[in-house]
Amino acid sequence: MWKLKIAEGHGPWLYSLNNYVFRQIWEFDPEAGTLEEREEVRKVQDNFPKNRFCYKPNGDLLMRMPIFQHDLSIPPMRLGEKEEVTYEAMTTAVRKVVRLNRAIQAKDGHWPAENAGPLFFTPPLIMVLYFTGTLNIALTPETQNGGWGFHIEGHNTMLGTTLSYISMHILGVGPDDKVVAAGRKWILDRDGATYSLSWGKCFLSVFGLYEWSGCNPSFLPMHPGFMVLFYELVFYGNVCVVDKMWCYCRAIYMPMSYIYSTRFTDLVLQLREEMHSKPYHEIDWAKARLLCAKEDYYYPHSLIQDVLWGGLYHFGEPILKHWPISKIRERVVKKAIDIIHWEDENSRYMTPGCVEKAFHMMAVWVENPDSNSDAFKHHLARTPNYLWMADDGLKVQLWDASFCIQAILESGMVEEYGTTLKKGHDFVKLSQCQENPSGDYRSRYRHFSKGAWTFSDRDHGWQLSDCTSEALRFLMYIPIFFSIGLVVTITISRRTCREKVEPQCLFDAINFIFSLQGKSGGVAVWEPAGAEEWLEKLNPSELFANIVTEHEYVECTSSAIQALLLFKKLYPNHRRKEVDNFIEKATRYVENVQRLDGSWYGGWGVCFTYAAWFALSGLAAVGKTYSNSKTVRKGVDFLLSKQKANGGWGESYLSCPDMVYVHLEGDHTNLVQTAWCLMGLIEAGQVERDPTPLHNAAKLLINSQLDNGDFPQEEITGVFMNNCMLHFASYRNIFPTWALGMYRRRVLKPSQKL
Repeated sequence: MWKLKIAEGHGPWLYSLNNYVFRQIWEFDPEAGTLEEREEVRKVQDNFPKNRFCYKPNGDLLMRMPIFQHDLSIPPMRLGEKEEVTYEAMTTAVRKVVRLNRAIQAKDGHWPAENAGPLFFTPPLIMVLYFTGTLNIALTPETQNGGWGFHIEGHNTMLGTTLSYISMHILGVGPDDKVVAAGRKWILDRDGATYSLSWGKCFLSVFGLYEWSGCNPSFLPMHPGFMVLFYELVFYGNVCVVDKMWCYCRAIYMPMSYIYSTRFTDLVLQLREEMHSKPYHEIDWAKARLLCAKEDYYYPHSLIQDVLWGGLYHFGEPILKHWPISKIRERVVKKAIDIIHWEDENSRYMTPGCVEKAFHMMAVWVENPDSNSDAFKHHLARTPNYLWMADDGLKVQLWDASFCIQAILESGMVEEYGTTLKKGHDFVKLSQCQENPSGDYRSRYRHFSKGAWTFSDRDHGWQLSDCTSEALRFLMYIPIFFSIGLVVTITISRRTCREKVEPQCLFDAINFIFSLQGKSGGVAVWEPAGAEEWLEKLNPSELFANIVTEHEYVECTSSAIQALLLFKKLYPNHRRKEVDNFIEKATRYVENVQRLDGSWYGGWGVCFTYAAWFALSGLAAVGKTYSNSKTVRKGVDFLLSKQKANGGWGESYLSCPDMVYVHLEGDHTNLVQTAWCLMGLIEAGQVERDPTPLHNAAKLLINSQLDNGDFPQEEITGVFMNNCMLHFASYRNIFPTWALGMYRRRVLKPSQKL
């Protein structure tokens, strides 16, 4: 039986900056659990495939099963069609979900949860562990029509299908298996694996299922020939293009280019026959370089990229093999693997993310094909950090604590759940980055991280602006909540904030946020934006948009506005002019990026509803509401125009790649998106105008709540880089909690009927 272990780590190949706070790993214990508990697990796992085409994200039920064994019941609240909502009914609903959130909280103060969704996360790790002889994991099922998608909600793609097909083979599933046979048919119906996109071609080449000569010369700025020409011969090794790239782009294409330069291959002959539509020796690899299945081709190559690729392929590669250029190439390749090792050490071998993890492990192995190398042992020890067990199987996973704590604060039940807030406060405090990356980090193209928070834990080390802003908001909310009388006893305040955050830690965080504001006023995520737009013409991925350079986002900008306004209340004299200028520029940015129809495009959630909540909340924080702001009026009118008859909102994930609002099919609504819209409208001043839309949305949330306080898992609600969806399993608890608490506290009054 699988068991979740929290904040644990031991052995010579693991090390931590904060005693493994946030580390959440699953381990299998064959002796664990009673017969009844094992049977319940089996039922949950058997039930998911039967219903997975209704709602494709899993409910994270294996993690919640021990919690549901405890009595969380409060009499359910169900309201009839003509029945009015009361303050007391809303209090019951809020108390139920806050009690559930308290039960889910782990001993170290964070909220364990899955963050997955993309179907290209798990197979690369399986493949790396296979050819290094260190495999022991499982895989998720295929889609309805034979293949696997880019993510769990999406249509079949060649990338998802080829990688999953190889993984099924590795895990011992034979070619005659029904699922495998259907996947093979899907691949061959599209002329075979030669139509894989560039990432797929790289993985296939490592496995000997595709020739390196059929690959374009990796990502141009990372290609050894490009680096020789521009860095070594022209700029004498100084930073030129690489430091202007988006950090994840660097972290993927650096090891990919290293592997490409070594032409490493681990041969799997049987699959050659299964995955290609013609005999392997008859394939025209030069022609195959530019092939890509139409299902995968979201971001077409630019003409300039094809010309440069062709030049490097036909002329650059032969030159690089001959002295003296070959010696310079060797130095450049050595620099690449040195940076990879440095990144590994500074992330405690977690790397920036799960895709990067597989590529870094692969590069480390290629450098020294020996599982006994220290670097590879460090990597193996951190692999469980990326694995999560749920009702749909074991898969790779990766900011929930700050959101969840703010939701509980908004409920107004702080006295009742002070211990939960204390644990959350300690977790957030311990998770702040207290140092910059080691050594001369700027020569490794890194931004500073001191004062920031990461997407996961301090050991991870990769700074993010929105995580920093949301963590700051919580740490500063508590003293403000107590000072304005939302909590009536000072003893609770002292207990909850026993270990107060040092002001310098907050100052460091503000300094980090300042560093990410661009000339337009917008705030980037990881590193400062501002690189030349033409660099996006070099995007080689085919499946993502806007990956070459860092960009600014309305969500990050709004979070920063709200954090800085709270900071200004607590420390009105600290860099006051800079704080005021930052807020003014950021507010102007949020107004300027609004679309003509009143919407904002969301870069990290689905999609226009998510961005509208952030934008309206940020504008409300600076005093802009429906009554005094044309921008807010347009935003409110946009949201109201999308509200369904039952009071909810339902936006399809297709809004993200299509970049226009797409409703869910029929009259279906999504509770997380309904919560976002409800909060955005409350912040914008809808209560004073016409509270009816708010009442209808709140009633839908109340009636959708389960008896144990939970909410049903529905469609996927996270996204990155326009085209790939992310499943945040905890969102269904966090945002309805937050929205109902805000509605109860700001819209209703005790004993008031609607």
